[in-house]
Amino acid sequence: MRLLVFQHIDCEHPGILRKFLAGDGLDWDAVELDAGEPIPRLEDYDALWVMGGPMDVWDVEEHPWLVPEKQAIRRWVRELDRPFLGLCLGHQLLADALGGRCEAQHPPEIGMLEVELTPQGVRDPIFAGMAKRQKCLQWHSVHVAQPPEEAIVLASSDVCRVQAMRIGNHAWSMQYHVEIEPDTVTNWGAVPAYRQALEATLGTDALSRLEVAAAANMKDCNGNAESLYRNFMASIDDFPS
Repeated sequence: MRLLVFQHIDCEHPGILRKFLAGDGLDWDAVELDAGEPIPRLEDYDALWVMGGPMDVWDVEEHPWLVPEKQAIRRWVRELDRPFLGLCLGHQLLADALGGRCEAQHPPEIGMLEVELTPQGVRDPIFAGMAKRQKCLQWHSVHVAQPPEEAIVLASSDVCRVQAMRIGNHAWSMQYHVEIEPDTVTNWGAVPAYRQALEATLGTDALSRLEVAAAANMKDCNGNAESLYRNFMASIDDFPS
């Protein structure tokens, strides 16, 4: 199995998911789009993960590589129909690339917060064996206001209706972060754009409080991450070669 990962900033990598990939002996290729690395031939890969980042889906003038990235996502999901996982910005890019609409989130959703699976989410294979309500890390100022026409909403929160969705049979995305590790909040807090959004939403001491909250929920978050990873890999096993 060959995995391709689109990254948009060095510190937003697959996080704890790397541990599970290593445990399964799976190699993966990361493309740092923000650093100008080119998108490789998509046909050479079996799965695509798209991670988060500080830019917004509409920032195409400042980040022109967003245009070919969206084209690649559209082709991956619509034409190649291969397994896809998008997280945070990756969730928004999937929606935007397939004809959905993203808008500013008011107020930004930041913190260790709860999402709830929809009835469709409870039955979806990506959440098999997972609780209906889950605590997770949120850190976003944009949300999917209108999902693509064919999307099935799998999870929601009080302030963000489209927390998770599925497109077709092999593409999933989550607005929240499943990949967190013990140093994730600290590392992201060092990014000026992330720190500014955090403090504007939760106050000047927000980073230290979020570090404590993340640590208190880390075991459950990592358990959910492993379950989601195993479920995603099962979808690849079921995928026709």
